[in-house]
Amino acid sequence: MYYAIISYDVEGSLPLRRQARAAHLERLERLRDEGRLLSAGPFPAVDTPSPGEAGFRGSLVIAEFDSLEAAQAWAEADPYVAAGVYERVHVEPFKPVLP
Repeated sequence: MYYAIISYDVEGSLPLRRQARAAHLERLERLRDEGRLLSAGPFPAVDTPSPGEAGFRGSLVIAEFDSLEAAQAWAEADPYVAAGVYERVHVEPFKPVLP
């Protein structure tokens, strides 16, 4: 089943994101290579695809896991969590309908 992992950044997270970005992307690329990643990306803090120093407000990952517990464990092991980027992380079951 798919799960939506919705993460919310701490204030001023951009320097922390920069430090942990390579490790964060590596995990996402593994999900992609396994055919389990539906979508992933950050929420810009301002209304533009390239927010610059304004940074980001959080992230969304939609990926396939065996269970809600497996999705939560994966989310908790994110390098952004360890680096203090995220204030909180919420995981919900997700049912893709379109496109």
